Amino acid sequence: MKRQGGFTLIELVVVIVILGILAVTAAPKFLNLQDDAKKSALQGLKGAMDGAAGIVYGKAAVEGKDSSGTAQNLDSGISVIWGYPAATSAGIGAAVNGLSTDWTFDSDSTGFFATFSNTTNTTVTTISGTSCYVQYVNATSSAAPTTTVVDSGC
Repeated sequence: MKRQGGFTLIELVVVIVILGILAVTAAPKFLNLQDDAKKSALQGLKGAMDGAAGIVYGKAAVEGKDSSGTAQNLDSGISVIWGYPAATSAGIGAAVNGLSTDWTFDSDSTGFFATFSNTTNTTVTTISGTSCYVQYVNATSSAAPTTTVVDSGC
């Protein structure tokens, strides 16, 4: 009688069980993509704010409105302080294209805060409480504005 080669049913079941265990332990690493996407989106918003601030500064310098700590409006209607967009909706909020439609934002004396548009309340306290936001702080006479990403709660 000729002996046939191949795998038994038990061997196949054992291999499937081992693959299942490996998949269960590896899946969380690959399924955590939403948090990474949120963090990347915040980095993109930071880049957009920094880029807009640089462009607005150039325009303010041309208009001669880059040397005052008092808010001034450019011909385009953007509010600037020291030539950079002010940390308000009339400043950086108006300078960044799409900010008002894609993000939730608010400002106070500590800066301009923006987060994802699915946030229900638009107060600085609520936005900063998410620990998933971008903060833009006004320029000073000696320093450009600062843009900070807080993504520990994403």
